[in-house]
Amino acid sequence: MTITETPQTAVDRRATLPGPWVEGVSLILGPLLLLAGVLARSGQADFFPGQLAAYAAEPGRMVLSYSLFAAGTVLLWPAVTSLARGIGVTCPGWARWGGTLVVLGLFGRVFHAGVSHLAFQLVDALGLEAAQKAVASTYGAFHVFKAVNVFIMGGWIVLAVGAFRARAMGAGAVGVARCVALALAAGLPLGVLKGSSDPISVAALLGLAFALVPLGVTVLRQAPAPRWWAVALTIALIPAAFLLGVSG
Repeated sequence: MTITETPQTAVDRRATLPGPWVEGVSLILGPLLLLAGVLARSGQADFFPGQLAAYAAEPGRMVLSYSLFAAGTVLLWPAVTSLARGIGVTCPGWARWGGTLVVLGLFGRVFHAGVSHLAFQLVDALGLEAAQKAVASTYGAFHVFKAVNVFIMGGWIVLAVGAFRARAMGAGAVGVARCVALALAAGLPLGVLKGSSDPISVAALLGLAFALVPLGVTVLRQAPAPRWWAVALTIALIPAAFLLGVSG
């Protein structure tokens, strides 16, 4: 079932940034990539000693898992922007606070992803045992992004309440269910080298997908058809940017 925007939440997305196509794709791919990333490391211990051991045993699998999760995290910011804009039509305060808190939380998760990447490199450079000792001795070190840890969890609840008040997820029981599902994202564990494959994490990401993917489908259906050259340029730029980044 797709979501039909009501007159209270309808908004002209054509003149907004980053635009309906970016937002629609992000609403769909963001939660699905997060879910794929978590499922890819399913069965491994959820804390850093086990995650490092899993990398030592299956580096390709763990790199794929963490890469999918990081990409999904980054893609969520246009998705959150799109949802917050719809909420802001009737509940601007909830939209501003919810959108801001969630995006700040996403910054924190990207920071955690970078630290996790470095920890995996320690396994290659120092060996598993030495890497585990290094991470254990520095795990509680101060960093400025500790300040957004509460936002990583609480932001989704604020956004979900705003979506409920604005009926941004649709009216009736389905709309309420999607708002509740959105709030479940607060249950996803945070921090460095977290496996996040426990049932609570999977339920949180399934809820996020249930809430956002139908909205993304609606946004794309209502978006004007893109110009052919814009599609071709986008398809060409993605691998080109990746190759330049790797070579640089």
